[in-house]
Formats: sequence, structure tokens, C-alpha cells
Amino acid sequence: EALAGRGVLSRAMAALGAYRCIECNGRAAALYRDYQRGVLRISICKSCQKPVDKYIEYDPVIILINAVLCKAQAYRHILFNTKINIHGKLCVFCLLCEAYLRWLQLQDSSQNTDPDDLIRYAKEWDFYRMFGIASLEQTSFLLGIFITLWWMRPEMLKTKSDFILLLKALLLSSYGKLLLIPAVIWEHDYTPLCLAFIKVFVLISNSQAIRVTLNLNRMLPWLAIIFGLILENGVVCLFQKMGWDV
Repeated sequence: EALAGRGVLSRAMAALGAYRCIECNGRAAALYRDYQRGVLRISICKSCQKPVDKYIEYDPVIILINAVLCKAQAYRHILFNTKINIHGKLCVFCLLCEAYLRWLQLQDSSQNTDPDDLIRYAKEWDFYRMFGIASLEQTSFLLGIFITLWWMRPEMLKTKSDFILLLKALLLSSYGKLLLIPAVIWEHDYTPLCLAFIKVFVLISNSQAIRVTLNLNRMLPWLAIIFGLILENGVVCLFQKMGWDV
């Protein structure tokens, strides 16, 4: 029933071998075979002789837990063998959370409690400004990653679809930023430490996403992330020189 509940992905993808084995990253024509009358069997990978994707039998909660643990198999299942198109919405939502947290800290540092309409308008503009800054920082971070990977391994990013897949993987792997919500709700004296842990977790997830998407070793993804952080911090320094609170 679990297999049947997943639904069948498009036949065109199967014809092109668009699926991936979650164990060896080899291409596969199908995730399972349907023998009719409710009899389904998971396909076996021709390269490693293991089930192509055991996660199609798993509950989504188990898959999420494995993804949180940064297991490569779970990442391959999500990125290659499922149709998840929430990366754009997820990115916007994460940026809104980050902008709100920065805006909240900015308001806490301000002692002005005047209810005048002009003050309220200024505070609203501050939120939009924080959102714009967070968006530019995120763009710089992603741009730094793409530049590094394209420079060191240009054969990995030959086509537009390669760039789109990696971008989707990076945006989806930034789901850890959603933890900013409870960090704001349950505000306490250790919030900066919590934010640091969230940042580290997101970077680890980004590294695993790059590694799984491009089938790389562990070193190159971290080099790309470090360069992305350098470019992101450069944007932060630029805003600070302009006299903006970030």
C-alpha cells in the first residue's frame, strides 16, 4: 500500500533513466515493477545489486529523520526520485524568517516607542530592508558556490539543467533555517548560540546536497561553501560600510 500510495512518476523520466540508485548513484529506468493486483516489487540496481530506492516503502517522517541526519541515501531519494517543487517557496519562507529575526533584533536595540504613523512606517520599511539584505546575502553565497564548482569542475555543470538541479538541491537543503522560528518564539539568553548551531547545520546540509547532486568527495563541496561564505561576508561588510544595520 505504501508503494501504491507514492504514485508513479512520469514515464518520460523512466524512459530516460532519470531515477538514481540511492546506494551507488547509478541510473535506473524504474523504482519498482508493478505485477498487477497490488503486487509491487522494488527494482534492483544493475550496478550494486541493491534495491534502487528502499525509501519508497518508508513513511515520510522516517525519510525526514534520515535527511536531518544528512544521510546521502535520503538526499538522493528526495532529489532524484521524487517530485518536490517547493524549493522556491521554501527559499522565500526561510528568507522571511531570517528577515523577521533581524528586524526583531533591530527593534530590540531601538528605544523609540512612539506610536506615530511615521515611526510605524519606518519600522515596516526596516523589515523590507532586512529581507532585501538577506536575499542579497543568500544570492552571494549561492553565486560563490557556483563559481567555485564551475571553475574547479566545469564538466559537472555543462547544461542549464545541471545548474537548476544543483540550485534546487541547495535551496531544499537550507530547510534548517526553519528552526529560526522556534528560536524566535522561545527566546532566551542563548539565542546567539542557537543561531550559530542552526547556521552550522544548514552548511552541513548544503555540503551534503552538493556532494550527492554532483557525486563528489567531501573536500570540494566544503571548498565551494567556504568561498560562498567569503563572498557573503563581503556583501555584509559592504552594507556595514554603507552604515546599514545587518
